[in-house]
Amino acid sequence: MTIKKNKGILVMVDGIDGSGKGVIVKALADWALAKKMKIFDLRNYWKEKHTFPEPEEIAKYDVIISAEPTYSMVGQAIREEIVRDNNRHYSAWTTAEAFSLDREILYRRIIIPALEQGKIIFQERGVTTSIIYQPVQEEPLELEKILNLSGNKLALEYRPDLLIVTQVEPKEAIRRLAERAKKDNSIFEKLPFLEKIAERFAAPWFRELMESHGSKFVYLKTDKTVYDTIDETVNIWENFLKKH
Repeated sequence: MTIKKNKGILVMVDGIDGSGKGVIVKALADWALAKKMKIFDLRNYWKEKHTFPEPEEIAKYDVIISAEPTYSMVGQAIREEIVRDNNRHYSAWTTAEAFSLDREILYRRIIIPALEQGKIIFQERGVTTSIIYQPVQEEPLELEKILNLSGNKLALEYRPDLLIVTQVEPKEAIRRLAERAKKDNSIFEKLPFLEKIAERFAAPWFRELMESHGSKFVYLKTDKTVYDTIDETVNIWENFLKKH
C-alpha cells in the first residue's frame, strides 16, 4: 500500500451522532484563532454559495474547517434526501455510493490541494463514517465493497494524520440530540442503531484498519463537561503536533 505524504495535516473527528464532534472541531478552530491563523470555514461557504470555492479563494488561509457530507452538490442531496427520515428508504449501497462520490469531489477540489499547500484541515466525519455506518445500515453490506469505492480509496490514500473518535453512551447521545434546537431528522439518530455503531467505533479492527493506513488514532470520552472536552481536545492536538 502506498501512503501519500503531504505537507499539510488532516485531522478528522468522528463518532456516533450526538457525541460532541462539533464541540471538538470548534475547539480546534478556536485554538487556531488564538494562534492568529487565518481560517476558512467551508461549511459556511457551502451554505451561502451552494458550491465549492476555487483554489484562489482559499490560498491565503492557514486552516480549513470541513465536514462530511458536504453542503453542496451531492452532499446537499445526501443531507436533504438520502439520510433524511422521509420514509423513502434509500439502500445502504445507494448511501455508500453517494457518500463516496461526495467525498471524491471534496478531496479533489479541496482536501488534496490544501494538503499539498501545507494547510491544516479540521474535518468532522469522513471515510471513517462510511466504514462504520453503511455495513450495518439495515441490509448487510460487505466492508470490502465500501472500501473499494473510488472516493473511499482516495480518502484512505490521504488518510487523516490524526483521527479523534468520540465516545459517549448512546442513551446520552440520544438525549443530546433531542435537546438540539435544529434537528437533522436523520435515519441514523435512533438508539438501536447508535448502540450498534458505538460498538463498531470501539472495535479493535477499526483502530487497526486506520492505523495500518498511517493514522494516529485517539479515543476521546465526551461524557464530562464541554469545558473538559475542549481541554482534552487541545491537549490531544498539541501533543500530536509535538511528535508530528
